[in-house]
Amino acid sequence: MALATVQLIDEPLIEATLEKARHSPRLRANHNFHASHADGFHRFLNAWVRGTYVAPHRHLSVPKPEAFMMLRGELACFVFDDSGRVLERVVLGREGRQGIDLAAGVWHTLAPLTEEAVCFEVKPGPWDPATDKEFAPWAPLEGDPRAAAYLAGLLADLAVLY
Repeated sequence: MALATVQLIDEPLIEATLEKARHSPRLRANHNFHASHADGFHRFLNAWVRGTYVAPHRHLSVPKPEAFMMLRGELACFVFDDSGRVLERVVLGREGRQGIDLAAGVWHTLAPLTEEAVCFEVKPGPWDPATDKEFAPWAPLEGDPRAAAYLAGLLADLAVLY
């Protein structure tokens, strides 16, 4: 299947991606602009619904930087040291902070602060689930019963600052 040479990022596409996220058990969904997981450069919309949990992780075994640009709503981005201490807390989509670029190997997670959020994400490919992410040993994984409390703690600390 050939991809279109031009793909618009417009309200109908954003809304369709959000609709997929609303109905996803993970409360998030992507719309890929790259043709396959094997592509060397990945760009996609990442739609988030409040309550989704992304376990803190880094992209180190195959080093990959990544960048996020906000299109709708607000996302909290947390950066950690190797022991799980929060080094930085940034709200994307607020006060002129429209995006963030993370170097390869940086421990991080993101969480929506608004009911829904959409960002444009870019990172090197290819995507291989076996090597894409290293999950933090000090945080619960997605699906762990402790994940909601862990996320709530991160967001409560953020609320004190903002």
